[in-house]
Amino acid sequence: SKWVFSCRMLALLLLRADWLTSGLYSHRFYSKVSAFHNGMYNELATALANPLVAFTLIKRLQSEWPNLVYSYEAEENLQALRVGYKQLESSLPKLEDLQGAAQGLMRLQDVYALQVEGLVRGHFQRVSNGNTVDIYKPPVSTPLSGDDCFLVGKVAYDVEDYYHSVQWLEEAVRLFRGMSWSPEHEGTLEDALDHLAFSHFKAGNISSALSLSLELLRRDPSNKRVLQNVEKYEKLLVARPSLSSGSVLKRPSSTYLRTRNAYERLCQTQGSQPKLYENPSLFCDYFTNGSPGLLLQPMKRELVSLQPYVVLFHDFVTAAEAQNIRDCALPGLRRSVVASGVNQTTVDYRISKSAWLKDSAHPTIIKVDQRITLLTGLNVQLPYGEHLQVVNYGIGGHYEPHFDHATSTSSPLYRLSSGNRMATFMIYLSSVEAGGSTAFIYANFSVPVVENSALFWWNLHRNGQGNGDTLHAGCPVLIGDKWVANKWVHEYGQEFQRRCSPDPEE
Repeated sequence: SKWVFSCRMLALLLLRADWLTSGLYSHRFYSKVSAFHNGMYNELATALANPLVAFTLIKRLQSEWPNLVYSYEAEENLQALRVGYKQLESSLPKLEDLQGAAQGLMRLQDVYALQVEGLVRGHFQRVSNGNTVDIYKPPVSTPLSGDDCFLVGKVAYDVEDYYHSVQWLEEAVRLFRGMSWSPEHEGTLEDALDHLAFSHFKAGNISSALSLSLELLRRDPSNKRVLQNVEKYEKLLVARPSLSSGSVLKRPSSTYLRTRNAYERLCQTQGSQPKLYENPSLFCDYFTNGSPGLLLQPMKRELVSLQPYVVLFHDFVTAAEAQNIRDCALPGLRRSVVASGVNQTTVDYRISKSAWLKDSAHPTIIKVDQRITLLTGLNVQLPYGEHLQVVNYGIGGHYEPHFDHATSTSSPLYRLSSGNRMATFMIYLSSVEAGGSTAFIYANFSVPVVENSALFWWNLHRNGQGNGDTLHAGCPVLIGDKWVANKWVHEYGQEFQRRCSPDPEE
C-alpha cells in the first residue's frame, strides 16, 4: 500500500480502540470488533502479516469507526464517544492509507493470479490446470464483508479501473444481498449495484449493465439517472445486438507491460534460483576474499548467477544487528521515491517506505560497511558509497522492474559526483512467509527472501556501461513484513578495486 503501518502501531491502536469502545457501550459493533480482535491478540504479528487481516483492520479504524461515531446509533453516548475518537484520530489511518491497502490487495490479486472469490473467503488461491489450488494457507486469516469488497471495488472504480471494479463489486453485491445494512458501513446494496452496472457498461457488457440497472430501479423507482441509463442500455442493445454477449475483461495497462509476464511468472515461483545440476559452474563455499578479517570466520557464499554475477551471502548480519538497523530506521521512514529526470518523485510502481542511515546512526552501521568492504574490496565510504537505505514493504509493497544504476546522465545519482552506481549490496533484514522475492527479469531467475542474508551484484560492466541483465524487481509481499537495506557503491574510488576493461562482456 502507499502506507506502511507498523505492527507495533497497529497493536497499540487496536488495544486503545477496544478500551475506549468497551468503556462506552456494548453495541453490536463492539461485539463484532471484539470477536475479530480476540482471535489475534495471541499471535498479533502473525495475524497482521496477512494482508486481508491488515486491510480489514485499517478499514475498521479509518472508515467503520468514524462512520459509527457520527451515526444516530451513537447518540446515547455521543459526547464521550466523539471525544474518545478525537483523542486517537491523528494517529489513525488516513483515507489514502485505506485506498493504498485496497490497491495492495488488487496488486496481489494480479501478480499472484489470485481468485477474488478466494480472497473474499480468506483464502489465497489460483487456478492451475483447471483446478483451484491454495498457494498459501496463513495460520490466521479473515473473510471479507460486502462492505470490504465494495470499498476495494470503489477504489478501482474511481480510477476507471473497471477490470478490478467489476470483480470486487460483484462480490460486494453477492454479500450485500445476504446481510442487513449497519451504520459503520461505507456502502449499501444500492451503491454496489449502481457502481457495478456502470462498470459493466464501461467494460462493454451492456446486457449485465441493463440487468443490474433494472434491479436497482426496482429498489429505487424514482431514480431518474438510473432510468435514463436503462433507456440508453436498451437502445444500445437494439442497435448493436452483439453487445448482449459482453466482452472479456482486460487488465489495465502497466508501466512494465513489456516484461509483465516474465515478472509475474518469476514472482509466482517465489524464488527460483538456477540449481547446481542445471549449471555446474554455480557453487557454494566459505569465502574470505583473501582478507585476514575473514580468515577465522569466513562468509557462506552462494553463487546464484554468472550473468549477471549475483552472489548470496548467508548470515551476513545477526538477528540483533538486523533489529538494530530496523529500529534506527523506523522513526525516519518516508514514502520511497524514484529518479524522474533531474528530480525525485513518488510513483505507483514503487510502493514502500524508506529511510537513510548515516554511519553515526548506530555502531551496527559501521560494522556493516566494514563487512561489505571485506567481502567486496570496495570503498563504501562517502562519497564513493551512499548512506545505507532501509526499506519496509507493507500490504502489497513492491518495486516493479528497474535498474539500480542510472540510465541517463541527468539522473540525480550523478549529483554525488562519484559516477554511476557500480554495485548493489542488498541485505534482507527480515523473513516473509510468502512473496517478496527479488526477480531478475532478463536473466530469468528469482531469489527468495533469506533472513539476515545479503545479495550482491555488479550493475555496470568494467567498461562503465550498464548491464542490461540486472533489470530486477521486488515482488509484492504476499504474507509478511519485508525489510531490506541497500548499500550502493559508485564508480569513483574503485579504480584499483575493480579495474576498467574495454571488453563489454566483463
